[in-house]
Amino acid sequence: MSTELIKVTINGRDFQVAKGARLIDVCRENQFDIPSFCYYADLALQASCRMCLVRIEKMPKLQTSCTIICTDGMIVTTQSEEIEKAQRSMLEFLLANHPLDCPVCDRGGECELQELTFDWGNLEERFIERKNAKAEKYLSPMVANDPQRCILCKRCTRVCDEWMGEEAIEAGNRGANTVIGTFGGWLNCSQCGNCIEVCPTGTLLDGTYRHQHRPWELTQTISTCTYCSDGCQMSLGSRGGDLVRIVARDRYVNGHNGEFLCVKGRFGHPFVNHEKRIRTPLIRYQKGGRLIPATWDEAIRFTAERLDKVVAENGQNSLGVIGSARLTNESLYVLRKFATEVVETENYAVDDASSLKPFFENLGGELSTHRDIRYAKTIVLIGGEPEELQPLTGKQIRQAVRNGGANLIIFNSVPIRIREQASQFIHIRPGTEDAAVLSLANADNDALAAKKMGIDARDLETARTAINQTQGDVTIMFGSELSAAAQAIVAQFPYLFAAEGRRVLLHPLPLFNNSVGAHDMAQGKARSAIDLLAGAGQSIRAMYVAGSLLPAHLQEHPDALAKFDLLVVQELFETDTTEFADVVLPAASFAEVDGTFTNSGGLVQRVRKSIEPVHQSLADWIITARLAKELGVDFGFERSSSAVFREIADRIPAYAGLRYPLLKDESNPVQVKHAIAAQRDVSNEMNAIHGSVEALPDEGEKSQVTPSVGHELFKPGTLMSKTPQIHLLAAGNPVPESFAISPLYQITIDDNLKRDPAVA
Repeated sequence: MSTELIKVTINGRDFQVAKGARLIDVCRENQFDIPSFCYYADLALQASCRMCLVRIEKMPKLQTSCTIICTDGMIVTTQSEEIEKAQRSMLEFLLANHPLDCPVCDRGGECELQELTFDWGNLEERFIERKNAKAEKYLSPMVANDPQRCILCKRCTRVCDEWMGEEAIEAGNRGANTVIGTFGGWLNCSQCGNCIEVCPTGTLLDGTYRHQHRPWELTQTISTCTYCSDGCQMSLGSRGGDLVRIVARDRYVNGHNGEFLCVKGRFGHPFVNHEKRIRTPLIRYQKGGRLIPATWDEAIRFTAERLDKVVAENGQNSLGVIGSARLTNESLYVLRKFATEVVETENYAVDDASSLKPFFENLGGELSTHRDIRYAKTIVLIGGEPEELQPLTGKQIRQAVRNGGANLIIFNSVPIRIREQASQFIHIRPGTEDAAVLSLANADNDALAAKKMGIDARDLETARTAINQTQGDVTIMFGSELSAAAQAIVAQFPYLFAAEGRRVLLHPLPLFNNSVGAHDMAQGKARSAIDLLAGAGQSIRAMYVAGSLLPAHLQEHPDALAKFDLLVVQELFETDTTEFADVVLPAASFAEVDGTFTNSGGLVQRVRKSIEPVHQSLADWIITARLAKELGVDFGFERSSSAVFREIADRIPAYAGLRYPLLKDESNPVQVKHAIAAQRDVSNEMNAIHGSVEALPDEGEKSQVTPSVGHELFKPGTLMSKTPQIHLLAAGNPVPESFAISPLYQITIDDNLKRDPAVA
């Protein structure tokens, strides 16, 4: 939008507004109430509800304010008898077939139609014809549908197309018989539920929550998602000590994700109150014995005594400490403090934080936030699959291309779905992502890189030229496929590609919600978890694991956990890791703690307690602090996460000056300022990559199959497996015999169902 200002008169008052601004937005920003149903600021225009009518001088009839772009000297009237009569008439038409079931509708209290009827509706209904009743049904295990309530605003169809690129839900039939539905069968989509979120009525509803609670009975708590690294803001709805619903509705929360959530963020919360949560500390007094319930004092004392014994007999470095990148910054900081300052071991690791170390050590520019992605002019994606692993990032990429005309360049060995938005999709052989970095860094490597990737060298020159011709922001993203040397080179790309009028931003795509925060809290002292497990039973005799399943690491050392003299595990559920534990300590979930996460764009976001910790669980950092105190070191945090965060801000430069109150406004998130490394010679890394790329085979098959929607999202991991509907989705989303029956009554969960430990 232009920075030039123009004059617009609204209801007799003059305003200076940006040239190109939409009239409905200007009116609302200046506190003029404009009703609407179909208008949604983040979607293409529909202009079908005719509720946002205004009178504009010198125009012959009432105009829809959602379609009007402000011009200099425009004179607008938003309130008059003529306008009100038209709006009341439109509402009367919308209500002609709408059922009067507000007392039993789940949207009651949050329904936009209900609210606008109070303000603009008639007191009586004049139509006497029988309402056009339609049967309720389920469109998927997650989405319930009552078509009689639909006002055909088509927000849902636009969200499915524009945000998700899936077009799974569409309008069928014509005229008065138009209905919103699928193309036959279940919704074939990622089940994000964003169609539910934006629906202004009770037409589309959360099928997992339906008929359970009224919205005004819930306590709303703004927090941050615990799944991927996007860091979506959400409102946790709780009642009676249970977390019963998660939404991103703008009446409750206004985060960088807007009203967007993915299937995990919206529906993946039943694990919080699941009956199989670990209820009490457990101790295995002898190897091969069973875990026996104990008090916290007994468990902490037993652990401290055994740790003391191991360290006394084998030295400080005989203890290893591994944390999870799913923990809060506060828990990871206290865990690292415990390792380095209490037991003074060098063997501290976070299950994936070490993979970002070479990137941040060589960081040559700022991280790209999700807003930066949305307004970037060129986006380069090397590896990764954001639509499945970081859905908000995928949505922002799609909108940058569709709405902003961004140039999208993708290097990938798999024809991922978002390639359909790309101006250039470079289909490479598996395992050759480093070759893409080698070529982008130096054109002299084009021939070698093209040969190994199985592409035309001219494609590499085209990609490089597109970056160098960009005026505006360039965002470079990379997945976990890159080697450490390649990450170091990418981190220096801002120096290589920056020019006047061009800013180069970087955006890693780590797997976990707090991978960036885990790196920050480690302060460069984290080792590889694989290296620690390799020393099991030899150099490392005891292991303290907080929240990490260690799936990928155990593939290389499958018998490592059985070799420790002492294994202490903090977890929510019994897992493959707790099977070998000598002590199991029940940890609190993200909904039961206060703290912060740092997302992939460097935004520090609050995690807030929605309910009290279930059973006897405690926040991870409190458990670690109690153990430290038993070993003779009192951290002095006094059960206050804000005290932990103050120390983080005092000791970690990127977080300097931050306090919880500064993070209060989720609409204006705070980005940490990571140290910017000076431009340096990366010839050592280039030589390392050059050698590894040369060693790659000259031939190889490329995958020609586009991955199915949800192939990663629907994996029933330790947390998501507690959502019953996810098992239907993971099984291919079979269609039940009747859409009219709630899927909840059709799902039986096999307790022995194999979960995928590599996902949440």
